[in-house]
Amino acid sequence: MPYRVSRHDFDALVEESIKELPPEFKKLLTNILIIVEDYPPRDDKKIGGSKGLLLGLFEGAPYTDKGSLLDMPYPSPNKITLFQKNIENICLSERELRCQIKSTLLHEVGHYFGLSEKELKKHGV
Repeated sequence: MPYRVSRHDFDALVEESIKELPPEFKKLLTNILIIVEDYPPRDDKKIGGSKGLLLGLFEGAPYTDKGSLLDMPYPSPNKITLFQKNIENICLSERELRCQIKSTLLHEVGHYFGLSEKELKKHGV
């Protein structure tokens, strides 16, 4: 049976995970939103090729591709979305939920820093 929590409690666990990121990562997380949605949109073309249960999604320009603000046509923020119901669906306890949120967040932060799926798997993220 999936372990379920309220959105408020899930958001609190995400905040906790953000605080636990290494300081050298946190200081580089600029102009980025971290949000929670229940599920990914079914008709989103950006995720059409994903296999399996999508737990999180990074959208935007990786940190490694950023120039100055003057180089950008408009300085829109990057976004990391965590999908609460999908994450809960693979967790059986609060401990598992905490670990999965942290792992998913780290994975998406890795994409923000320009790492590919292959590189993330190589590093165990």
